[in-house]
Amino acid sequence: MTSAAVGAPGSVRRSLHSLWLLSARDLRVRYSTSALGYLWSVLDPLVMTGIYWFVFTQVFHRSVGEDPYIVFLITALLPWVWFNSAVTDFTKAFKKDARLVRSTSIPRWIWVNRIVLSKGIEFLFSLPVLALFAVFGGAQVSWALLAFPLAVLLQTTLLVGLGLIVAPLCVMFGDLERTTRLVLRALFYASPIIYGVGNLPGVFADIAAFNPLAGIFTLYRVGFFPDQWDTLTVVVGAAVSLGILAIGLVVFPRLERPVLKEL
Repeated sequence: MTSAAVGAPGSVRRSLHSLWLLSARDLRVRYSTSALGYLWSVLDPLVMTGIYWFVFTQVFHRSVGEDPYIVFLITALLPWVWFNSAVTDFTKAFKKDARLVRSTSIPRWIWVNRIVLSKGIEFLFSLPVLALFAVFGGAQVSWALLAFPLAVLLQTTLLVGLGLIVAPLCVMFGDLERTTRLVLRALFYASPIIYGVGNLPGVFADIAAFNPLAGIFTLYRVGFFPDQWDTLTVVVGAAVSLGILAIGLVVFPRLERPVLKEL
C-alpha cells in the first residue's frame, strides 16, 4: 500500500476536524458576547414569524397557504433564514479571514463550508419553535414528515454548491456582494414562503419549479400539509441543487489561485 493511500484517510479526518473547529468558532463568536446566547436562535425566527403571521392573517385577508397558517409559514421561513444568512456570509467568506486563508494550509473549501455547517446548526437549534407552533396550532403530522431530513440534505447540497461559486467570485468582483443582497431580497418573494407552489397560476408554477428552494420547501412542508406535494417541483429542485453543486466543484478549484492573488 502506498504512503498516499495511507495518508488519505488521515487528511480527510484533519480536514473534517478543521471544518468543525472553524464552525464552532463562528458559533462561539456569535453567542459569546450575548447574554441570551443560544436563545437568539429561537427568538430571531420567533419574532419574524410573529410579524409575518400578524401581517398576513390580521392585516390582510390572505387567500394563500393552509391552516394553521403560522405552521405553514414557519416550515419555510426557518429554512429561508438558514439559506439567506449562509449566502450573505458567503460574500465575505474569504475577505473576513483573508490573512488566515493565505497563511494556513487548511483547504480553502473549508472556509466556505464552515458557514453552511454553523448556519445549519443554528437552523437545527431553531426547530423547537416549529415544534411549539405545530403542537399549539393543532397541526396534523403524517409519515411524510420523514421527508424533512431529505430537505435538510438537499438544502445543504444547494448551499455548498452556491458557496463554492459565490465566495470566490465575490473576492474577484466586489460589486457582487451588494448584487447578492438584492437578489436575496427578490428571491424571498419569488420563493414559496408566504404562499405555496399550488397558489401560483398557470405557467408561473412551472417556472417556479426551477427555483430549487421551491422543491426544498415543499419537502419541509409535506409532513404537515400533504396537499403541498408537487412531484415536478421536488424532482426539478433536487436536480437543480445537484447541478449547482457540480458546477461549484468544477468552478472552485479554477478560481482558487486567482482568489489568493486578490487577497
